[in-house]
Formats: sequence, structure tokens, C-alpha cells
Amino acid sequence: MTASLGWTGCLLLAALISPASLQLHKTQRFRQQSLAPFVPSPHAVVEKMLEAAAVKPGETVYDLGCGDGRILIAAVRKFRARGVCVELSPELVQKTRQEIRRLGLEDRIQVIEGDLLDADLRQADVVTLYLLTSSNEILKPKLESSLRRGARVVSHDFIIPGWEAERVEKVQASGRTHTIYVYRMPPKRH
Repeated sequence: MTASLGWTGCLLLAALISPASLQLHKTQRFRQQSLAPFVPSPHAVVEKMLEAAAVKPGETVYDLGCGDGRILIAAVRKFRARGVCVELSPELVQKTRQEIRRLGLEDRIQVIEGDLLDADLRQADVVTLYLLTSSNEILKPKLESSLRRGARVVSHDFIIPGWEAERVEKVQASGRTHTIYVYRMPPKRH
């Protein structure tokens, strides 16, 4: 027995696979896989994170969950680094790519739409994070297995459980104190 879709069935099928429904699917996937909400780091915190990591010209900085790309834009402009942005949200990826294009930094910053747990971190000299402590715990095995000796991990406000920070900085911004944790690979254990 064979079934015929007819015009109504074809229209329904087309609606189901339309760009809008694909975007909805991506958004739902983002919400299910997200390790933290998008909360942009204040610019003063961004500067302190990059200074605390001692970013050098030519190094590659990865921002996992890069949001609007502000950390990488600062790393490229102020520290002459290269950047790799990994972001799950299609909307933030599009916004970040537009800003990078507007600033003429396409040759210095790569934007990857995807899950940060799938990112290839082997080329990273510095990794920046603004994730929850529980998310850092999930990410920790990936960092330990992927990052080379001497690479730095900089976390805004949230520790990486079981690791001892090499450096801890405090910064006042947006009406509160922010804490920056810097870890060097391989990390010291508590």
C-alpha cells in the first residue's frame, strides 16, 4: 500500500523543513546543550582576564561560549593575538561574525558554531571561560586531555573544581567584584 501526500501534505512537509523551522530546531538544541547563559563580561574584566593570562602577540586565544566575541576582539586588538570563538547559539554566532567583519578582523578571529565540548583545543595557548562551576567540571576532562603544557585557562567568577589557580585577580566592574582564576596546564591539584 502506498500513500500519496497530495498538495496539503507537500505544503505541510515544506513548512516542517523551512528555514524558520530549522532555526527553531537549532534554538531548541542550543537550549538543551547550553552550559551557561549568555552574560557578557564587562570590558574591565575582559582586559584583566587577558592581562592575567599574560597573552602574547601571535598566541591563539580560544573563548569557549564566546557570546558576542568581546574577549577575542580585545585579545586581537590589544594583545595582537589570534582568536577562535566557539559558540552554540546561532544568533550570537551571526552577531559575532557581523561585528568581526565590521572591524575587519576576519583574518584574525575564527568563529565556530558548535558545542564547546566538541572543539579541537590542541592549538590553544589560552582558553577563556565564563561558565558555571558545574559546567567547568564537565569541561575539565576535555581541557586536561587537549591542552598542551604551559597553556593557560582563565575563568571568570567560577572555579574549576579540583584545580589550584596559579593566579587569582579581583576586579571591580558593573557595581560588583569579579574574580578571575588563572590555571596553567598541567593544573596543580588541591
